Amino acid sequence: MGIMDTGITAITTTTTTSTDGQSLIRLMTWLSPAFPVGGFAYSGGLERAVHDRLVQDADDLHAWLETLVMRGAWWNDAVLLAEAWHAHDDATRLAEVIELSEALAGSAERHLEIMAQGEAFAIAASAWPHPVLALLGEHPPYAVAVGAVAAAHGVALERTIAAFLHAIVSQAVSAAIRLSVLGQRQAVGILAQLEPVILDVASDAAQSTTDNLGSATVIADLTAIRHEIQHSRLFRS
Repeated sequence: MGIMDTGITAITTTTTTSTDGQSLIRLMTWLSPAFPVGGFAYSGGLERAVHDRLVQDADDLHAWLETLVMRGAWWNDAVLLAEAWHAHDDATRLAEVIELSEALAGSAERHLEIMAQGEAFAIAASAWPHPVLALLGEHPPYAVAVGAVAAAHGVALERTIAAFLHAIVSQAVSAAIRLSVLGQRQAVGILAQLEPVILDVASDAAQSTTDNLGSATVIADLTAIRHEIQHSRLFRS
């Protein structure tokens, strides 16, 4: 099924043409740990999963992350990113995907995470001026902001999704190290093992529409909710 066409284009922006090398450098910059989105402050519910002994070692973490990428909130993020990429020059359609992304946040902390990081991303991305930033507004969800900005600068969709997923998985692995689930050597091994999963999901999501939204990770969703009332914690989510 092709990408849905709303038939309405309120504002048209231009797409900046980028060389392949320039696109790669921009992705590396936008999705590097040094880019100021504050990802280090969030665990996506992983801290609660560790607290509840659902994730105790490297094998548990691998299974947890793989499931989130393939069937959980991160799959939905990849689909929403793809929709935002296609909608980057259509104000009405982009507003709809922003609203949808907020509605799909399953907990208060999940909503905080995607909105705070999206706002920070949009502010930092203003170093590469483009009219798409005005369409996104001041408070875009993270995946939507990444997708729209990447499209506006001519960065390929599938590559953008793969880089985005790798970045959020890497952040989760980093959080697991801070939570004493595993060491750095094991963490690198998990990232290596998840490469084919990330690439496969990126390929699927690049061909998706919003009809493909949906998750089946109830336990992970519940840990994100329970984290809101956790007494002692390192992370905001």
